[in-house]
Amino acid sequence: MKFKRKKNRRKRGSTFHGWGRGAAHHKGAGNRGGRGRAGSGKKADQNKPSYWTEPVGKHGFNSMNRFHITGINICDLVRDIDKFVAKGFAAKKGNGFEIDLGKAGYDKLLGTGDSEALKVALFITVDYASKGAVEKIKKAGGSMNVLKVKVKKEKKNKTEKKPEKKKSAGKSEDAEEE
Repeated sequence: MKFKRKKNRRKRGSTFHGWGRGAAHHKGAGNRGGRGRAGSGKKADQNKPSYWTEPVGKHGFNSMNRFHITGINICDLVRDIDKFVAKGFAAKKGNGFEIDLGKAGYDKLLGTGDSEALKVALFITVDYASKGAVEKIKKAGGSMNVLKVKVKKEKKNKTEKKPEKKKSAGKSEDAEEE
């Protein structure tokens, strides 16, 4: 009996085993067994317990140097002024209140709220404050003590061209003087 030789024996030493351009074949997620939780469908109950311990959603890199600023609006500050006094973050001063927002856990005072709602003067100490908040507090007869000033970096203009360097004609300055 004569045996027919398998055609793929000749392809064993070849990189792509007769599949033409190799980059066009065997590169998808199906060749790697799927992506993410592939295979955990209707009939794959035996695989599901392995996925139960995995976290859901995005995972990734969080910068440890990220700077978080906690802000409070003027309207919220006026509304909760009694709570601030009760906790010791604010004190009655003349016709207004003296408030230290840093002790209360806030880094920035924001200007959302009606300036008419400010019927009392507020004397506030805070790290950062928006321009609108400073204007509203001063309009109501209060004052702001802003401890830090956040400076915005100027963006470089991409359309602005760099000054070109003059190219020498091949001679040095000493040679020209002689």
